[in-house]
Amino acid sequence: MTDEKIPLAAVIGSPIAHSRSPQLHRHWLGVYGLRGYYIPIDVAPDDLERVIRFMPQMGFVGCNITIPYKEKVLAIADQITDRATLIGAANTLIFRKDGLIMADNTDGYGFIENLRQGAPDWDAKTTTAVVMGAGGAARAVVAALADAGVPQILLTNRTRVRADKLKDDFGKRLQVHDWVQAGNIIEDANLIVNTTSLGMVGKAELRVPLDALRPGMIVTDLVYTPLKTRLLAEAEAAGCTTVDGLGMLLHQAVPCFERWFGQRPVVDAATRAAALR
Repeated sequence: MTDEKIPLAAVIGSPIAHSRSPQLHRHWLGVYGLRGYYIPIDVAPDDLERVIRFMPQMGFVGCNITIPYKEKVLAIADQITDRATLIGAANTLIFRKDGLIMADNTDGYGFIENLRQGAPDWDAKTTTAVVMGAGGAARAVVAALADAGVPQILLTNRTRVRADKLKDDFGKRLQVHDWVQAGNIIEDANLIVNTTSLGMVGKAELRVPLDALRPGMIVTDLVYTPLKTRLLAEAEAAGCTTVDGLGMLLHQAVPCFERWFGQRPVVDAATRAAALR
């Protein structure tokens, strides 16, 4: 018998049944022989704050937050990290031993680590990036690229006003271009990032002209259902280095798992297989 508590963690969203995070964290718990559980919790909007505030009393050490609550949890947290504040959203909550709830965002970290793993020769300081989209994922990507030292980011979004808001928040290294110019600005870049849901199963296709894709470019798509989107398929055919979106999910989970269960996991082939299972 032992008085040691078994740590619990979760992912909260609505809907949540599609999430691959539970099988990912369960895989790592098994690989490292750790005691703990990670479960999906579907929470209605009106119950969100009440559920989160009660979780520490139930033995939870933290949770991931997904759509549609990444922005809303900032109003619930007692402390917010600088990067979550800059991005304007949190994907991670840590329930501290002093009773405070800390909000963080590891999406940008996950994006950069996935990019580095999939394109080992990538050099941030010589990069001109095209980022398509201006939602929460785009904010995380832009913040991560800027922090990595990328000097120029060309941003385009179907709704211009949202892109202009990112420009206001992130400053002069961002250049905003109208969506109809998306195909043209690819010519000036060596890193292309799709942060929109276009191309995802059940969503419209990404209908951006891709004639300017060429060998030497790095193309990554945050969509991972399907793993090979039209964007990645055409980039591969053009000789580009392609990086699928699943790795971002895997890498963003690394610091979360370490905080909650005390072991820093490794993202490898077995990890990918577990997430896809």
